[in-house]
Amino acid sequence: MEAQKYKRYTITAALPYANGPKHIGHLAGAYIPADLYARYLRLKKRDVVFVCGSDEHGTAIANQAMKESTTPRAIIDKYHELIKYCFDKLNISFDIYHRTSEPIHHETAQEFFKVMNDAGDFEVKESEQYYDEQAGAFLADRYIIGTCPVCANENAYGDQCEKCGSSLSPDELIDPRSTLSGNKPVKRPTKHWYLPLDKYESWLGEWILKDHAKDWKTNVYGQCKSWIDGGLHPRAVTRDLDWGIKVPVDGADGKVLYVWFDAPIGYISATKQWALDHNKDWKLYWQDNETKLVHFIGKDNIVFHCIVFPAMLKAHGEYILPDNVPANEFMNLEGDKMSTSRGWSIEMHDYLEDFPTKVDELRYYLTAIAPETADSEFTWKDYQARVNNELVAILGNLVNRVMILMHKFFDGKVEDASGQIKLTDAALNEQLGKLYDELEQSFESYKFRQAQQTVMEIARLGNRYLTEQEPWKTIKTNPEGAREALHNCLILIGHIASCLQPFLPGTAQKILTMLNWSADSIYFNEEVVFTNGHQLREASLLFEKIEDELIEKQVQKLISKKQSIELPAVEPVSALIPAKANINYEQFAAMDIRTGTILTAEKVAKTKKLLKLTIDTGLDERTVVSGIAEYFEPEAIIGKQVSILVNLEPREIKGIMSQGMILMAENAEGVLSFVAPTSEGMHNGSVIR
Repeated sequence: MEAQKYKRYTITAALPYANGPKHIGHLAGAYIPADLYARYLRLKKRDVVFVCGSDEHGTAIANQAMKESTTPRAIIDKYHELIKYCFDKLNISFDIYHRTSEPIHHETAQEFFKVMNDAGDFEVKESEQYYDEQAGAFLADRYIIGTCPVCANENAYGDQCEKCGSSLSPDELIDPRSTLSGNKPVKRPTKHWYLPLDKYESWLGEWILKDHAKDWKTNVYGQCKSWIDGGLHPRAVTRDLDWGIKVPVDGADGKVLYVWFDAPIGYISATKQWALDHNKDWKLYWQDNETKLVHFIGKDNIVFHCIVFPAMLKAHGEYILPDNVPANEFMNLEGDKMSTSRGWSIEMHDYLEDFPTKVDELRYYLTAIAPETADSEFTWKDYQARVNNELVAILGNLVNRVMILMHKFFDGKVEDASGQIKLTDAALNEQLGKLYDELEQSFESYKFRQAQQTVMEIARLGNRYLTEQEPWKTIKTNPEGAREALHNCLILIGHIASCLQPFLPGTAQKILTMLNWSADSIYFNEEVVFTNGHQLREASLLFEKIEDELIEKQVQKLISKKQSIELPAVEPVSALIPAKANINYEQFAAMDIRTGTILTAEKVAKTKKLLKLTIDTGLDERTVVSGIAEYFEPEAIIGKQVSILVNLEPREIKGIMSQGMILMAENAEGVLSFVAPTSEGMHNGSVIR
């Protein structure tokens, strides 16, 4: 059905900012999932273009240039090459990895803007913004620092306080100052173009909340619903900045396109360049209804790819809309949030330097723990266990045993009087067919963790069959039976080599080499057949066991890196909140606490502290009013798993009937944190005892 519905596929992966190296959390969030899907489609002989590129405009680039005392061009050239090198070495199979600094992108973005501007799709408004008189420039949010009104951090940025995480605007900062001169900025009038998202609110509600209610991920759908229900507002398309794409209209001197506007157009310009390079028609991949468009991103990009960019495409009028945006959550590291600035991260280039021959091991592990439905966690010990217990002991073991036995007993030659060697075991063939069905279903629904588990199940199936058949024993009494059993195992290995290509392309190639086949000799769910007299090549190990010493070295390296980064002085922790009076067991047992997931979140009108939450408790969906609005933005907690007291007497709060209470941890300073299970296996409704 899928093949009949779409003639071609446009796959995009989020454009990484070229302002620094990227860590493996980015890899797990967007790039490996996108690569898996693109490779799967190619295995099914689909027409695919898989595009990405460096995002090279905006204040993030300009800020990094200031930090390194160089130019934005030097920064993007440096980090574009590093990021591209890492993607190449990690076998991310982009059809093109482009740059938004290329002329074709500037032309495409400007043309897109002009089409919308000529159609009257923008609102032009004048407002007062901060201006640095000494530097002679309007200040972007990140060029303004001041005291955070929430935590009193004296170096909070104009868009966010990196100490407490609060989202801010420059007007909220106390004693704002310019990062360019250190002086206090003044307000000056400036004109900008705005995309009136409020005009698309009704359409977006119909397109997302109705048309994609069942096929988009819960976390994606929930975050979109929260934004739409909260009301959309005009968003500036231009800004006063030197670094970026010039606004192509009269009266816009000194203005560039806002990076959020030009970056997604980078997918289109990359496709244009690819089409020029390969004599293709780029319009078929962006303007034909028989093309399926899929964006792979992290959860911090959901709003831009599900609401803002579709509104732009709709306004332009000539483009298809994304069919799906299977955004992932975040991947944490050894019990803490991954952060390059805090030194708590594993950069892609660092991994490649330390493990140059273990690319597939990383791809396997990141897919196995992919944060598809909730935040996940990378630990070096778990990485070691997965490699040793799964890749070495299951997959590598099967291939090595079969190849060695074939060479030992039959000189590596596949021979049978029938002329063609096919799978002869009916039960094995039936189980293999079911696993292919599961694999295809998982790929088509973007469940790549499950898909990889299914491929490993084929390897487990082969190991069980080999153990049951015992050809090393039957070779003495029934040599033809032993030969047939090993042939069946070889055919399973051929299927594994095919199915592994999206996940572990290097390993798949090693297996194909041992089988003496070319990489294009087998496609998804095609029959595997050996011709009579086919000669296998020598056996070689697919993986090597990872020793404790290597893992301990990586853990220590991580700790040392974090300690080497100078951190701000930590204020003394206040006395703990005193314990309450004892209760008896019966009082505790009367509380019914369950796991649940936040489906929607919105601020309660005319209050500062209250959020209205819709929570899936496993038992039902219910409304809970919670006083956490000062610590969490509504859109940031969609999809968050929580602990909820479900048998609390309902209570009306600000005209809303609240049906329970979520559990939060609170320190002496009043900072809140969710109390939630750490395992993804805790389904909604699980009892907390």
